[in-house]
Amino acid sequence: MSFGANAKGIATVNEKQPPFPPAADRSQSSVWPSSTRDPAERLLLQGPHKRRHELRQALRIFVECLRGFRALHFVGPCVTVFGSARFDPSHPFYALGEELGTRLAEAGLTVVTGGGPGLMEAANRGARRAGGRSIGCNILLPHEQKPNPYLDRMVEFRYFFVRKLMLVKYSYAFVALPGGFGTLDEIFETAVLIQTGKVQGFPLVLLGVDFWTPLVDMLRHRLLPAGTIDPGDIDRIRLTDSPEEAVALIRDAVIHDFGLTYGPRAKPRWYLGEGRHDGSQ
Repeated sequence: MSFGANAKGIATVNEKQPPFPPAADRSQSSVWPSSTRDPAERLLLQGPHKRRHELRQALRIFVECLRGFRALHFVGPCVTVFGSARFDPSHPFYALGEELGTRLAEAGLTVVTGGGPGLMEAANRGARRAGGRSIGCNILLPHEQKPNPYLDRMVEFRYFFVRKLMLVKYSYAFVALPGGFGTLDEIFETAVLIQTGKVQGFPLVLLGVDFWTPLVDMLRHRLLPAGTIDPGDIDRIRLTDSPEEAVALIRDAVIHDFGLTYGPRAKPRWYLGEGRHDGSQ
């Protein structure tokens, strides 16, 4: 089954259609071009430039946003999975991420990650194995981050803030596998958006109790007594070791809290750059 949208624009789910039009052979990995070096983001942060240069930068950012909007408009209701790029397939966390991706796809949800290796790859791999949609929002880095080979759709961004926008804009829930600075940044930026009402109270799940408990304890025993956060801010964060429990929580939220129902998908328009997501970039 899969989610879509009805004539009134309400997101829906379709039981009769597969969650994603399968590639010709989904056992084969995708091949995506590697990221390339680009100084544009560094220049953006170097302070004032000539007005003409800053206008070109603003236009470049606008075009990147628009390209992301059009590429991801029809990927369906998504769950964004955060996680480290540094765990290889031999690590237990990789298996955890793969199971999460599989269960999300089986629930009819599109799996979106940062598109890189490690636990991002694990979630994409699990989704693809289950026949679901597997999307990557990759980032151009000075030391290139190669897109993982389990993506049906890959969109590459120059600017971190545009990439983060895309990872939030289309998602009804967020799951953080173990990770480092990047994962922590994504967790807390999402938590701030929920806390301040910029986005609705979508589920925010930390997967890996032993790994994440010290972080949650710090929030509970340091920030809360100091009055810098409220009890509700901690209660929004769900901690579990079970992908099954995480997906059940997400499924209940997207159906009961956000009105997703079962029905046909809206159709993309090729002339707007919204072509079918069949593995082509």
